[in-house]
Amino acid sequence: MSLDASVTELSGVGEAMAEKLARLRVERIVDLLFHLPLRYQDRTRITPIATLRAGVEAVVEGEVRAAEVVRGRRRSLLVRLKDGSGILSLRFFHFSPAQQQQFAKGVQVGCFGEARAGSTGLEIYHPEYRLVQSEAAPVDEHLTPIYPATEGLAQPRLRALIQQALKRLNDDPGALGEWIPEPLRGRFRLPSLLESLRYLHEPPPDAPQERLAEGRHPAQRRLALEELLAHQLSLRQVRLRIQTDGAPPLAGSGHLQARFVTQLPFSLTRAQRRVLDEIGRDLEREVPMLRLVQGDVGSGKTVVAAMAVLAAVSGGYQAAVMAPTEILAEQHFRQFRAWFEPLGIEVGWLAGRLKGKARLDAKAAIADGRAQVMVGTHALFQDDVVFQRLGLAVIDEQHRFGVHQRLALRQKGENGGLTPHQLIMTATPIPRTLAMSAYADLDLSVIDELPPGRTPVHTVAVPDERRGEVIERIRGACAEGRQAYWVCTLIEESEALTCQAAEVTRETLGEALPELEIGLVHGRMKAAEKAEVMDAFKTGELDLLVATTVIEVGVDVPNASLMIIENPERLGLSQLHQLRGRVGRGRVESYCVLLYHPPLSHYSRERLGILRDTTDGFKVAEKDLELRGPGEVLGTRQTGLAQMKIADLERDRDLLDTVTALAEALLSEAPDAVEPLIRRWLGSEAGRYGQV
Repeated sequence: MSLDASVTELSGVGEAMAEKLARLRVERIVDLLFHLPLRYQDRTRITPIATLRAGVEAVVEGEVRAAEVVRGRRRSLLVRLKDGSGILSLRFFHFSPAQQQQFAKGVQVGCFGEARAGSTGLEIYHPEYRLVQSEAAPVDEHLTPIYPATEGLAQPRLRALIQQALKRLNDDPGALGEWIPEPLRGRFRLPSLLESLRYLHEPPPDAPQERLAEGRHPAQRRLALEELLAHQLSLRQVRLRIQTDGAPPLAGSGHLQARFVTQLPFSLTRAQRRVLDEIGRDLEREVPMLRLVQGDVGSGKTVVAAMAVLAAVSGGYQAAVMAPTEILAEQHFRQFRAWFEPLGIEVGWLAGRLKGKARLDAKAAIADGRAQVMVGTHALFQDDVVFQRLGLAVIDEQHRFGVHQRLALRQKGENGGLTPHQLIMTATPIPRTLAMSAYADLDLSVIDELPPGRTPVHTVAVPDERRGEVIERIRGACAEGRQAYWVCTLIEESEALTCQAAEVTRETLGEALPELEIGLVHGRMKAAEKAEVMDAFKTGELDLLVATTVIEVGVDVPNASLMIIENPERLGLSQLHQLRGRVGRGRVESYCVLLYHPPLSHYSRERLGILRDTTDGFKVAEKDLELRGPGEVLGTRQTGLAQMKIADLERDRDLLDTVTALAEALLSEAPDAVEPLIRRWLGSEAGRYGQV
């Protein structure tokens, strides 16, 4: 029987058991083999009763001296067990008459459990036990695995099922499929998959338990490497699928770009020029560009995107610029229109709130090519929006979208029979570890230099009992003609309560600072209302803006020099860094005040300390990954990439260079192994990257 067969083919697995196993992501027999132990128990030797210590797990063997039902606060079966060194009690709160009869006087019993101090001396509650029928000792030949389990599925049952799967594997070792060929295993010094699995399910008594507990044993590393390899290969397939179609070569004369640069009030940084060279080389090819540009807050990514857009327009194609929120999309629209209208380029706008005739007009301008540049939210890529000749798609804040959107863009180039180039930007610095795994289908460019004139933001952490001082600080800054933000963070993940808290905060600040004009922006306001308030803040009509985290990305008000973030302990480091990036955008000294609610946990103190000590987004991101893990850092839309069975992106980061090299080697030397390897690790999700 194939290892890919359903678990229902195994003895004792009916529909109910299959449902429990499915909760553990175990659907096929092979999934049982890759369901690895969390830890191990040593049941390989018998411990004399006299040497037992409370709190220690051990195997003991002895003769039943007595067994009786005792009545205390809870009725229990108490079994007295004696060996040559002492006496121990076994206590069962759940037992049957048949079980009681098993413990007849004189019967030899071997059992395992944790010794505890009880009313009769040392006791083991509900031990795992067996009756010793012969001279054979009740010990195991190898360490006993403890597996991730679920309600209604106990360890002995899970072990028995995994043993069935192992028996099938031992009967037919070739059934597993060693998809990394022997020459490659030799070159990369990898142990065999079969031996690694056997070792992890049945480690010898002298196995290094500490290394196993840390996930650093060579057998575990072999499996982690293969899992990371499968994820990376699946993303590379996305890349290959997108690149099977041609793309329009956008060489252009560079005339529009030259005019654009001369009208900028600043010079491009070395880092911007380097990234523009990388993008330029991509755009000249007849293969779709798939490039992720990451740069810290304020590093000048929008200018880089504008230059790429101009390459598309000068090549006779349209460009689309997509942002995750209407606030950010509208800001891009205004910026691009101000830059491009003097160059004679028409910039259009499309978002969810655009209705009726305005929406129809926008769609018509896209379809007939009048709108050379379209800016908007994901509304740009809905089915009813048809581009005449889409040559480039710029997607801002990529971590809010995902693989599906990258694939969906192929359809938008169907009119010209070509796939648009894709430029993806993020101001959330992505640690190299994540970039190599979660974005393996993208080429990576980094703008690692801030333009001159950006001032570093001073960050201080202040307990909320000093709120009065913080309010005075706002009064002082606004009296000098500056502006400030006050950010209300999520209350236990409830947007409604957060918006309510923001409204209350605005009222209390209005009472404390009657001389200031105070605005409010939160996620439950209509987009038009939000835009109106943002405009008023930008033009200086408002002194103070009370907001939820909707202002996290893209809001650019150079005159704002002070930000207060309330309850910063509720947010991740990268999000706090993003918010802080809203100030320090002009030439005046800027401050970020983290107004926390004491007492802080050690974890929260450490996080706020990191933010206080560094303004380097890449250092912040690395620390964020270390503290919160990949699923949190990538955001919910990307967590599928982070839900790995065995690998841990933080622990196994040192494997990623090997994974990349091995992926290259496998694609060129054993391409037939790629599909089955992906299927083994991603199972039913293997095809999800191909779905749009």
